[in-house]
Formats: sequence, C-alpha cells, structure tokens
Amino acid sequence: MHSPTVFDQPLNLDAQALAAELAQAIEGEVRFDGGSRSLYATDASNYRQVPIGVVIPRTVDDIVKTLEICRRHQAPVLARGGGTSLCGQTCNVAVVIDNSKYLNRVLSVDPARRLARVEPGVVCDALRHAAEVHHLTFGPDPATHSRCTLGGMIGNNSCGAHSVMAGKTVDNIERLEILTYDGLRMWVGPTSDEELAQIIAEGGRRGEIYAGLKALRDEYADLVREKFPDIRRRVSGYNLDDLLPENGFNVARALVGTEGTCAIVLQAETKLVDSPPVRVLAVLSYVDIYTAADHTPAILPFGNICLEGLDNSMINDMRRKNMQLGDLTYLPEGNAWLLVEFGGDTLEEAEAKARAMMQAQQPHTVAQAIYLDQATQNRVWAIREAGSSARNAVPGQPETYAGWEDAAVDPNRLGDYLRDYRKLLDKYGYDTSLYGHFGDGCIHGRVTFDVSTDDHVKHWRAFLFEAAQLVVDYGGSLSGEHGDGQARAELLPIMFGDEMMEAFRKFKRIWDPSNGMNPGKVIDAYPLHANLRIGPEYRPVELKPLNFSFRNDEGSFLKAAQRCVGAGKCRRIEGGAMCPSYRASGEEKDSTRGRSRLLFEMLNNDSPMAHDWSNEHVKEALDTCLSCKSCKGECPVSVDMATYKAEFLSHYYDGRKRPLKHYMVGQVNKWARLGSLMPAVTNFFTQTPGISTLVKKVAGVAQQRQLPVFASQTFRSWFQRRAASPANGKQGTRVLLWPDTFNNHFHPEVARAAVEVLEHAGYQVTIPKQHLCCGRPLYDFGMLDQAKLQFLEIMGALREDIMAGVPLVGLEPSCLAAFRDELLNLFPNDDLARKLSAQSFMLSEFLEKEGYQPPPLSGKVMMHNHCHHKAVIGADAEASLLKKAGMQVQVLDSGCCGMAGSYGFDPEHFDASMRIGEKVLLPAVRKADADTQVVTNGFSCREQVHQGAHRQTRHLAEVLRDGLGKRD
Repeated sequence: MHSPTVFDQPLNLDAQALAAELAQAIEGEVRFDGGSRSLYATDASNYRQVPIGVVIPRTVDDIVKTLEICRRHQAPVLARGGGTSLCGQTCNVAVVIDNSKYLNRVLSVDPARRLARVEPGVVCDALRHAAEVHHLTFGPDPATHSRCTLGGMIGNNSCGAHSVMAGKTVDNIERLEILTYDGLRMWVGPTSDEELAQIIAEGGRRGEIYAGLKALRDEYADLVREKFPDIRRRVSGYNLDDLLPENGFNVARALVGTEGTCAIVLQAETKLVDSPPVRVLAVLSYVDIYTAADHTPAILPFGNICLEGLDNSMINDMRRKNMQLGDLTYLPEGNAWLLVEFGGDTLEEAEAKARAMMQAQQPHTVAQAIYLDQATQNRVWAIREAGSSARNAVPGQPETYAGWEDAAVDPNRLGDYLRDYRKLLDKYGYDTSLYGHFGDGCIHGRVTFDVSTDDHVKHWRAFLFEAAQLVVDYGGSLSGEHGDGQARAELLPIMFGDEMMEAFRKFKRIWDPSNGMNPGKVIDAYPLHANLRIGPEYRPVELKPLNFSFRNDEGSFLKAAQRCVGAGKCRRIEGGAMCPSYRASGEEKDSTRGRSRLLFEMLNNDSPMAHDWSNEHVKEALDTCLSCKSCKGECPVSVDMATYKAEFLSHYYDGRKRPLKHYMVGQVNKWARLGSLMPAVTNFFTQTPGISTLVKKVAGVAQQRQLPVFASQTFRSWFQRRAASPANGKQGTRVLLWPDTFNNHFHPEVARAAVEVLEHAGYQVTIPKQHLCCGRPLYDFGMLDQAKLQFLEIMGALREDIMAGVPLVGLEPSCLAAFRDELLNLFPNDDLARKLSAQSFMLSEFLEKEGYQPPPLSGKVMMHNHCHHKAVIGADAEASLLKKAGMQVQVLDSGCCGMAGSYGFDPEHFDASMRIGEKVLLPAVRKADADTQVVTNGFSCREQVHQGAHRQTRHLAEVLRDGLGKRD
C-alpha cells in the first residue's frame, strides 16, 4: 500500500496572479514564497500538505477581501489559529489565513451579562486573564491554553481540564459572526421559531441557508437523537444536535467543531463562568491506571471542578529525559495518579471538599497529597500539560505519534474500556501512555506507531479501525477533544453510520456548496493514510559532515530537525523564556517550532525550498534566533535551536565572506585583551560622543547602545599581584576560578568578590596561568572551527587540573554553559572533555553542592536568571543561597532579557531586543523599590537592565561578599 500525497495546487490555479491580486487588495501580509508555504505545511499532526500561500490579515475586512479574491480564482481557503491541531485539520492545499498575529484582541468583557467578545486569533489565556479581573473565566482550557486561539478552539470544539466544571467550547459560545466562502457575512446564534420563519421568508443567501438547515433538522432529527452518544465529550461529527428544537436551533453551536469546513469565524461572543477565587489540588495515587479509572465515578459527586489522570509510563519517560524532575517530586508514590481540583470562596471551603473526597478514597489509594498554595499546584499541573510530548524524543525508547489521541467514553465505563484498549494495543504490538480528562472519560496518549513502510501503514490502519469499533462498542466518541480532521474522518461511518454521514454532507453543502472551505477534512476526507508527513514516500536528505556530534539524535542533524512535534509551547504568550523572538514579532518563523519546520523542510526532497545549507529561508529565520537556549530547557522534546543555528551557519558561511561584525563580536576576547592594554584610551574612543558613533558603525553595533566600559585593571592583573603578595597564604581545597572575558575586562569587581566568597568557604582559589576563552560568542555566528580550537587549547592548558579533579567555578552563565553543553557536543568521546564538563560549576551551584552557609544578610533582592543558566545548568541555587543568608528573594518569571549576548547590540535586532526586555524584566526593575537589589549574573542581562532601565545590577558574588564586611 502506498501512502498517497496531495501536494499539488488545484488545477488551473495561477498562484502568482492570486498572490499579486491579494497583495494589492488587503492591508495584511501576503506570502506565497517557498519558505512561508513550508512553515504552514503541517501542524501538530502526522500530516503535511504544502499550502498555496499564506495570508496574515490585519483587519476583518482583509479576511472578507481574501475570500472574495480566492473565490474568483477558485482557490480553497483554510483559517488557522495556533496550529496545534493533532488531526491534520490545519494543513491543506489552500490559502492559509493566519489570524493569530493581528486579529488577537479581547474586544469587550461584560461582567453583568457574563459575556465576552473576541477576535478569532485571541489566545485562550488572554481571554481568561481579561475575565479574571471580574472573577470570571472562559471555561474550556486545553493543555495548550497558553497559545491556542479561540478561533481554533471553536473550530475543534476544544475542551480541556476544566470541562467537568464548564463543558466544551460549544457549551460556552453565545453567538458567532461568520463569513461563508461565497461572501455572506452574518451573526448566528440561538434562533426562535419566529426568528427562523422570518429569516427564511426574507430569502436571499441567508434565508436559503436557514431553510436548508431547517429541512435538514426535520429530516434527520430522530436519527440524531438515536446516533449521537449521550456522553459529555462527544466531539466527533458536526453538531447537528444543536439544531434540534429542544436545543433552540442554535446555528452558532452547530458551527462549532466544523474545523473550518463550513465558514470562517470573524468574531465570537463567548460565555463566561464563575472562577473560584480559591483552588486546592488533591493528588491521589493508585496501583495502576485501570484502578484509578475504576474509582473516577466515585469522585465526581464531591463537586470537583477538574479530574485528570496520569499513568506511570508518561512519568517514567519524563524521568528518562530529566524533564521537570523538580515537579515530579510532588507526585506521591504510586503507578498512576488522579489530579482532583476543588474550588471555593475560601480556602477552608475548598480544602474541606477535597479532604472529604480524600477520606472516601483512602481505602483505594496507595498515597495521597493535597496542595493548598498556587505555586505548588502550578508545578503539578505543568506535569499534566507536558503530556502530549512527554513521550517524544525519549533516549532509548521508540518514537511516539498522534493518530489515536482522544477517544471518549462514559466515565462509568472508563476502567473496563482502558483494559480492553490495552489488550488491543498489545495485539498490534503498540505501546502508549494513558492520561487525560478522566472526569469526562476522555483519554489521550501518543502511540508507538510506525508508518514508514506500506506494510506498517496497513498494520496501523487495521489498528485504527479496530480501535474505533471498540470505542463505539462502549458507546463513546472517536474524538473527545481534538476533532476529526483527516486522522479520524475515514472512521466516522463506524460511529455514525452511512445515513448520518449523508446528513453531515448535506450540512457541509448548505454552507459551502462549492467546497472551498478546508476541503478533504471531516467530510469526504482524504484517506487517513494520505499526506503523511513521515510515511513510505518520505525521502529526506541527510547532510554531513557535521561539527556537533548530535549525540542525543544518533549523530543525525535530520533526526534533530524532526524532534519538534508541533505542540507550540514556544508560541505561548507569557511564562518562561521560550521563545523570545516569537513574542517580539508574533511570527511563526520566529518561533522554535517555525524554525524546526523550516529545517525539516530543508531536508525534505518534497519541499518548495532548497535542500542544502544555502537555504535562505532557513537563514532568515535563524538570524532572529537569540541563541538563548530556552528551548533546550523548556521545549517538551528539548529542541536545541541554538545548536542547530550554530551548525547551520557554520556550513552556510563555508566558502562565503562573513560580515565584519562576526569577527568583531565573535572574537571579542581578542579585542578585549587589546583594549585592556590601554583602557583609558580605549574608553575614550568607545565612550566619547561622535567618535563612538564611528566605532559602533565599524563594529556593527546599534547606535542606540552604549559600548561596555573597560575596567582600569583586569581581574587577572589584580589576582596575579594579590597572589604574589606574601600575605596571601591561603590554604584549603583548590578550585579553579574561570576568569571569563566579561568579568575579567569589564566587571573585575565580580571576580574579586567571588575570590573572597570562595576563600570564606574554605577554598584556595587559583586561575589558569594563561589567557583562555571558551569561545561563547563564536557559536552565535557558527564559527565552530575556531570554537573547537579554543576548547582544545583549554583542555591542553588545564590537563593537570582536570585529571586531578580540580573544580572549575564560573561566574558568567553563558561561558559555564559552554563547558556543560557545547564542549560535550563537540568532543563526545573525549575523556578529558567529559571530566572537564562534569567538574565545571556555576559559583552558586558549587557553593550549594558543598553545603556553604553564607554569612547573614538582610534586605530584598529581585533576581533575574540568565537563560543559559536556567536551560543548561539550573538556577535554583541562586535564590537558595540568598534565602539561607536571610534575604527576601523575588525570582522574576521574566523570560529572556532580550540582549542575549550580541543579539541586542545588533542594529537589525535592537528594536526586537527592547520589545523582549519590555515584556516583563525592564518594567519590573523600574517598579522595584530603591532599596531592592537587582541581581543577575549574565553580562548581557546586566547590560540590558543598565541600558534599558537605568538601574545598576549586582552579581550574586557581590551580594554574598557584602556579608563578609570587607571590600577591595
């Protein structure tokens, strides 16, 4: 069996003429180039279809004009939100309309009527935040709530963890403003008999649609009542039940879940529900997931607002990946867990409900825990929200895929269903995790599918048909959350029968008689094995040789590029640091996912882009990457875009002339050493107005930036003179302090403070005898040959210390991260490299590991942690040490500072750099009290705060030294 693909444009379509007409007609952006088309060729599913082009509308009128022009050219259209769909409904050979960049506002919130009005591209969390001001919320909250859009949620009829409290999206939609392919624009919602008769009598296209819907309802009402399963999580099929008289002939709700196959949503009026002001979380563990499912129904009467389940296979895989290990400690001992949330007006009320439930469940559980504070609850919820990709890219484990993602049954039958489902998996030799919305009987889980050959595809199809029949036998729904798209459309007759499928076709034709809206999805869909992203027809390009070992990807750049599963966590609008460039631009290509997609397409022979290292679309996307490594630490599958960027650029510039700024910034250690020979003269040229303008122009530095000031004495000079003093007879275990370029030449006071702190801790401090540099800035430009040479120089110079096990202590997070990350990636089989990496520590990490008790301190600290520190090393020790000393510490969830090494100094990136800094960090610093110390260790972070908020910052070493009562 061959896996058919559909990549061609519709017959007789002149894409260039279509693009030109669109560009003339709309205010938004029209992108029909190969790179843009490649970006939108897939979503979070197994499917891939290269679109005709992409339109990013600025206004609703842009959408109206786009449809008008596409209709004239007979080009199909596809409205897309966050692109996190798992069933292939947001990839198609169509003109993709991405509403997420501009049409993303909450237009109004009416707390009295408990209604909100939003644009289709608004992110779910943005609406929830706007509603929380009034102690209300939008009930549905999928795991992707931080980046999925309301338009997408309406398209899929999304649900989420709190559907027990608030139902599906369809239950929370009041009215919709829609646009049909043939140009009809109108508001739809519940319709009384009188209104229905009047609309039909008025005639026109609107009357025609309503007359058709009424006739459809009258013909199929009894069949709908018979065939639609009576469960809370029926998402599969069209919502014809909402046209029934008992449901108010609600046309808006009938369109929810149609996945863009009937109309485009221009605005939505949503319901809001009470948001419990206080929440507590009970965590119950069981011997296995089946027992947890068996006891789910007994929990529901206690009034919980959420009930989620997790099995141990998901947790074990997270441990194998060293993923969220701190969060996992909050799960009590057991093999399966139920997360049960209760809300109340007071903590006592919510806690009482939870404890009553826990007491009733006591005989059935292995262990129990209850969490009353929001911070801890968030850490537990972070485990659940990682579920969709926690099992991907697990070392030593087969890859898992979507494809049978979210079937739903009655919670009263959940345990038995899961047992039978496990037997079916075993029959076909598949494995999966089991997790999901147990309170509504909806089960998620990525499966170890293999569709790489025709025989494997046959095997997969056979499983899917049996799995569908199993769900139907249990009275369930093939989809309980993510919709049908292409992944389940072929299976719908098993659930609904041929007569109901004909009713669905008639519904589609009433709205879209010319089949211009997302064709081939849900109804008359492509076979479920068509358009596979990685199927039997997939013939990728493997580019070699490589500089990095890619040891976690079997030495393959291709496998690294395939890591991204499309979950889109890099597109979230707040929290964490990933992905700063996306937050600055709102552009898919500037997200970690977007760059991963472009790299995948670069290596795909069936892509409209170049298939080698000269690819300009990839180069453009990587130019905006800050190399902050946040994706390495925060992406559920550990996409490491900074490394991919360095590897790509090393080949891109092979045989090309590099810009001068690559040498000026990449080799900053060399220029800093020269500048420090005569610091006063150097500072004259770099700090004097007029002269500094020329210097910055030559060096490729933004004119808005101030160049760093050279210290009058380097740290190395100070240390060598101090070491030569007879009074300096320090004893103790020897440590090697790394005098990085930045703290050596620009902030020697930091390194001096570190010496005193380490000596106070009982260590003898030494430094390398010769000037050495880890080459950190070189990676940003892909200058990997030179970076390798510098590491070889380091290992040669420090061989005796490395073999003796002398700890290397660093002060600059980006430099220390190079020892922990790039060193091993460049020299994976070098014993010296492994030893050096293992015995390299940040100052805070080393002191914490050694049990250092800092001297007493008081006062308040606002702490911003460097991205490399968080992503590669872990930054918890920073706050821990200061709290031990007695200080009040606020750790900002400030993301990336925006400077990111040389990024913020680049003229092309200055504006984006400042937008990133202004998201959280710079406003927080400006608001801080004068007596609050702002602490951050990264040189670039310190520069961003100093230049952007005009506030002095301090390094941890300086704060700790304050307690010693002495200064140089």
